[in-house]
Amino acid sequence: MGRKVTVATCALNQWALDFEGNLQRILKSIEIAKSRGARYRLGPELEICGYGCWDHHHESDTLLHSFQVLAALLESPVTRDIICDVGMPVMHRNVRYNCRVIFLNRRLLLIRPKMALANEANYHELRWFTPWSRSRHVEEYFLPRMLQELTKQETVPFGDAVLATQDTCIGSEVCEELWTPHSPHVDMGLDGVEIFTNASGSHHVLRKAHARVDLVTMATTKSGGIYLLANQKGCDGDRLYYDGCALIAMNGSIFAQGSQFSLEDVEVLTATLDLEDVRSYRAEISSRNLAASRVSPYPRVKVDFALSHTDDLLEPVSMPVEWAYHSPEEEISLGPTCWLWDFLRRSQQAGFFLPLSGGVDSAATACLVYSMCHQVCEAVRSGNQQVLADVRAVVDQSSYTPQDPRELCGRVLTTCYMASENSSQETCSRARELAQQIGSHHIDLNIDPAVKAVVGVFSLVTGKRPRFAAHGGCSRENLALQNVQARLRMVLAYLFAQLSLWSRGARGGLLVLGSANVDESLLGYLTKYDCSSADINPIGGISKTDLSSFVRFCVGRFQLPALQGILSAPATAELEPLADNGQVSQTDEEDMGMTYAELSVYGRLRKISKMGPYSMFCRLLHLWRGAWTPRQVAEKVKRFFSKYSANRHKMTTLTPAYHAESYSPDDNRFDLRPFLYNTHWPWQFRCIDRQVLRLEGTPQPALDTPD
Repeated sequence: MGRKVTVATCALNQWALDFEGNLQRILKSIEIAKSRGARYRLGPELEICGYGCWDHHHESDTLLHSFQVLAALLESPVTRDIICDVGMPVMHRNVRYNCRVIFLNRRLLLIRPKMALANEANYHELRWFTPWSRSRHVEEYFLPRMLQELTKQETVPFGDAVLATQDTCIGSEVCEELWTPHSPHVDMGLDGVEIFTNASGSHHVLRKAHARVDLVTMATTKSGGIYLLANQKGCDGDRLYYDGCALIAMNGSIFAQGSQFSLEDVEVLTATLDLEDVRSYRAEISSRNLAASRVSPYPRVKVDFALSHTDDLLEPVSMPVEWAYHSPEEEISLGPTCWLWDFLRRSQQAGFFLPLSGGVDSAATACLVYSMCHQVCEAVRSGNQQVLADVRAVVDQSSYTPQDPRELCGRVLTTCYMASENSSQETCSRARELAQQIGSHHIDLNIDPAVKAVVGVFSLVTGKRPRFAAHGGCSRENLALQNVQARLRMVLAYLFAQLSLWSRGARGGLLVLGSANVDESLLGYLTKYDCSSADINPIGGISKTDLSSFVRFCVGRFQLPALQGILSAPATAELEPLADNGQVSQTDEEDMGMTYAELSVYGRLRKISKMGPYSMFCRLLHLWRGAWTPRQVAEKVKRFFSKYSANRHKMTTLTPAYHAESYSPDDNRFDLRPFLYNTHWPWQFRCIDRQVLRLEGTPQPALDTPD
């Protein structure tokens, strides 16, 4: 009787609706798993069609092509003699479900629908799927004719069941179910399930890996068992980056850790574990055994197959490993760069175009592209043929092999400093120095002729010439003159992105990169349709504080001393006339009327803690006690909400950005709040003012309804 099982889980870089590519990556993962002796292979959530299909899940084509891919998997000799667990949408009795489809040797064993759907923040699964709500209940699913002919089955069990092999019992969870208050693995474990599997589509957020690992280890600490977690990786067509982190755990310890960020399209983890370790672990937990004696049983699907070999006494078992976490700076240097690489290779563009201002945000974006070049070179040196083929397609040179990140950066990144009469020599020098150190193709140009031409058209039509405030103009004139500079930079960025390679005799176009951080977007401290408007924005979900830490990290990691000067300089838009001494006359924090550190606090309280003006004021009274008086706290909160609500309309035009922070203001998928507000917030602000007066000991008027 065998007791040691070799199991496999994986992280796959699937792409929404890329059925051909998804099929090949699934087959490759199964082939690798078998070569390592595994007899069970788990794949990510919805791996056949790709997780990010969104409203394509409503289309019958998505169901049809998913079944066609399943048929191809069943027919492939690669899937022989290994239990394969794949993810796809299935319609049962005219209801769409997010399912695990488990098969062995051309026969379907079980279709297990997801029971708890993710429906918050970036996830909207209830829009496309229905949760299976009948615990421990199984029905017969009538297979499509294409599968009946192939499997010689008319029906297959559909519902909440477990697999009983000759030597163990296997139960499925799907992504969100691990995060619920009463996860299925609790009752499955009490009913004798020894191997739990979780197929996930879990995206990267800074500092999130700890929570995921803790949930898995705790799941097996309480009542023992083996836990496999598979995850999607890469960008499958949207703002999210799925960060892998496949793992295998047993009895509270990790036995295999997958990479969190990698350019490998297919990554397979295997571990050989002793089932007797699970049984002996459970034997001494009396509370678990008492509960197990009362649990309602799960329907069992009998499988005439064993995960272990009859003679495995000498087979070595896997040993526990210590999970290695990335620092937030390392996460930023790896996650957005993998996302950029997927966008570049799959968009079939020839590189990136980045307006480089000499400030921290655009410098951080440049560093991300440079980090991407490092990862590409490392992947090629390690023998990754897919990355080599992709980079050759990007640079349009079939014999090219990247060796030096700086040389590769010169091929795929064009940076441009767009000077005006309001630009300082310092920012120009800083931008040029950074471009030299990372090796980007750098352009210096002056936008003044374009600005004067556009303003001249206005003057010709109206007979009036607007002036900056420094020259006697009003606030409306001043703002309009700033915005025209910013918007013309966007126009020029797209012109050069489309034609700069043409002017150099090279093929293709460039993706325009935006570089507005999450804090500026939250407040709306950007011009609508300026350089914040781009094709993609790799830093749009990262706070200014984390970006500054990342840039400091890059100084040592990539040996870029130019970043020191950028970090020490005050952040400035350089859209107003310089002072008489040639120095900048405006800074971002002065313009905003608040610091970036304060903005991060406002953002987290507004989005994560779900606070309106009054609740935020009450919380900050305690957070900022001793630093600010109640009246000062009130003024800060009111200033934030006034500016936030006045600029909320800008969120409707935000460039698609890498999602890395839970207080992203992106209104399209993540932050579903209105964009037309009463920016005076009369009732809310009056509630705050009453509390300020009470705290100051001033008599308070009655709370009337607003005028």
